Parts: sequence; C-alpha cells; structure tokens
Amino acid sequence: MASTRQWFESLAEAHRRAKKRVPTSVYDALLAGAERGSTLQDNMSAFGELGFIPRVAAGLPGVGLPGARDLATTVLGQEVSLPVVLSPTGVQAVSPDGEIAVARAAAAAGTAMGLSSFASKAIEDVVQAGPPVFFQVYWMGRERLAPLLDRARAAGAAGLIVTLDWTFSHRRDWGSPAIPERLNLRTMAALAPQAIARPRWLFEYLRRGTLPDLTTPNLAAPGEQAPTFFSAYGEWMQAPLPNWSDVAWLREQWGGPFVVKGVMHPDDARRAVEIGADAISVSNHGGNNLDGTPAAIRALAAVADAVGDSIEILLDGGIRRGSDVVKALALGARAVLIGRAYLWGVAANGEAGVNNVLEILRHGIDETLVGLGRASIHDLTPRDLIVPPGFAGGRSLRVAARPETAAPADPLPLDARPPAA
Repeated sequence: MASTRQWFESLAEAHRRAKKRVPTSVYDALLAGAERGSTLQDNMSAFGELGFIPRVAAGLPGVGLPGARDLATTVLGQEVSLPVVLSPTGVQAVSPDGEIAVARAAAAAGTAMGLSSFASKAIEDVVQAGPPVFFQVYWMGRERLAPLLDRARAAGAAGLIVTLDWTFSHRRDWGSPAIPERLNLRTMAALAPQAIARPRWLFEYLRRGTLPDLTTPNLAAPGEQAPTFFSAYGEWMQAPLPNWSDVAWLREQWGGPFVVKGVMHPDDARRAVEIGADAISVSNHGGNNLDGTPAAIRALAAVADAVGDSIEILLDGGIRRGSDVVKALALGARAVLIGRAYLWGVAANGEAGVNNVLEILRHGIDETLVGLGRASIHDLTPRDLIVPPGFAGGRSLRVAARPETAAPADPLPLDARPPAA
C-alpha cells in the first residue's frame, strides 16, 4: 500500500512525518540518547548484522491472506495478536490525547501496553480505553511505592513493570533539548516560535482548550495536585538504588504478573528468576542510560541461554521493522517492546498513526515468516539466522578484548557509524 496523507508505508516515513509535525524540542526529546549515542545507534544497527537463511517451496498460504500465519502469543498471561507490546514512555507531549490514543490503538490491534508512572494520563483513564495495561514504576522506596501499587491494582492493571535500566540521565551531550519544569507564561513565550512553526500540532491542543501537560498524575497522592515531571524525577533521583531484596519485596507486594525491565547480564536474569519474576525485558533503556552498553539484541541469546524456559523474555530496543521482531523471536524473545516507533506514529497521525505502526510491523513479521518458510512465530529458532562471530559481545567489547598483536579492529567503530533512519 503506497503512502498517502493518512497512511505511511514504513517507520522511517513515520519518523520523517513526526519531525515535520511536532516542535523541534519535542522531536529532539524523542530522538536523543545518552552521551555520544553509541548505544542508541547500536540498538538499531546491530539488527543489520544479523542475516536470514530463507527457505522456499514451503507450501505456505499467500502473503496477502489475513491470519494465514500464526502471529499470536501471550505476554504475562495476556493474549496478544502479534508479538509487539507498546513500551511505557514518560510524559507524552506529542499529542493532546497522549497515552489515551496509544491505548485505543493497542486495543484495536489486539495487543497490550505499558503505562509509565511518569505518564501524562491517569492509569484509571488508560485502563478504561481497553487494552491490557502493565503499570511501570521506578524504585522510589518501599513507603512511596506501596500506595502506587494499591492504586494500579484498583485501576485494573494487568501487570507491573519495574524499570531498573535507568540509573541516571544527566549525561546528554548531544541532541537532547532542555525540558521546562512547567509551562508558565515565560516558558510559553520562549517556546512560542517552535509551536507556531507547527500549526497542526498547536491547533490540536488549542481546539481542546489545553496545553501540553508536564505533570505526572499517577504519582499524585490522594487529594493532592499532580507533581511536575521534574519534581517526580528529583524525588526518584534522591531515592537509594534498590537491591535484589527490594525487587523481591516489590514482587511480593504486587502479587500479580511482574516484569523486571533492564536486564542485560545473564546473572541478573538468573536473579530475576530467583525472586519469582514472571518476565524480564532485555533492555538498555533505549540508549538513554549507560552509553557504551551493547545493543539489547546482542545480549538476548546469552540471557535466553541462562534462564531457558523458566521465565518469559522480552526484548526492548531498536525495533524498526517486522524483520527485527522476527530476529528477536528467533534468538529467544517471547515478544518485543517498542517505544520511539509508536511515539513517531502518534506524533505523525495520532491514534491512527499508532495503528499504522502496528500494522506495518504485523505485515513485516508475516512477510518475513513467509521468506523463512515458517507458518508460526513459535517455529522460529536461531537456525533461521546468520549470526556473525562475536556478535553477542558487541563491536566495542570485541575490540577491547583483543591483544595488541591481534588483527586490526573493525574499521567502523560505533561512534563512526551513520545514524539510522
């Protein structure tokens, strides 16, 4: 299907439209990563190092037949029509509907979503929009988290995600804009030229009689005003970092489906199994934490080997095509989480844009299965892939491990790679 005003053919096109539609600072916030952006770039480029081994004459139904291949799976006990779940992301200024639009799109596509505790919409409203919702928290201490769990449980959250792969976020020396604490008159005056330059984005807010919401309603105490994003961020920054006994306490207090997000090391995967987690997300926070960490897809196979079938494995980071999803599943993931991809969709065309992104991935997964001669995502194995030697370690780790007398390092180090679309 060719691109039209209301439809884009690829996530790269969604990316381009998002850039044209939202103010520069909003777009830059979606794009930026920590420090040099090495991890952010590797999250995407690592998928290109993996190849496929196609099979022919497999006797499969045609590509255009809906439901001809089995794309459905379960995540935390929730049935989803494709192995793609929407990752929790913080305050969304890309659309006045924000997480509500995302929730409606997820429900229409038959999948689930994560909702950030730093989201701009209340969990009660998001759950009412229809999809299974996994509520996400950062560690802020036992006393602070206990009432959040009660609220999420009462609202009908289908699971809990604890994000452990974000421990600081000040090391941003490229591309990251300054985010205001609140939209007062002075701030609005400073940002007005950007907003005026994107009249469609501005009109969507004005016709609702509102402005981008930089508060975090899910962190508001009963009867109190919602804190601003930076107020909540400051509270989180001052909390001592958790240990595994804290994570075990959180899992016990929640009592339902529980995800540990941010696992990159096999030992951490084993600890997650030990404390009774139901799933882990192999993730480096989209390249927004410790720059120089390898791509999440590089860590996936080792994590899967370490824990086997004892826990569900998700992959978060760098998904831009349906073929990327298939590569992750072949290496051991149950499903993937997407973040920037659907934010570009909602920025480009609201709820319809998120639906568009999910359909692009759905068709891409289906077409890749046909090329591999597979009738189901559950038939995928590492034998469907060509994995280059040393892939799991990442380029930077392989170079560091080589003695001085060894062969020359790879000619294209991470920081020299061109940014991906």
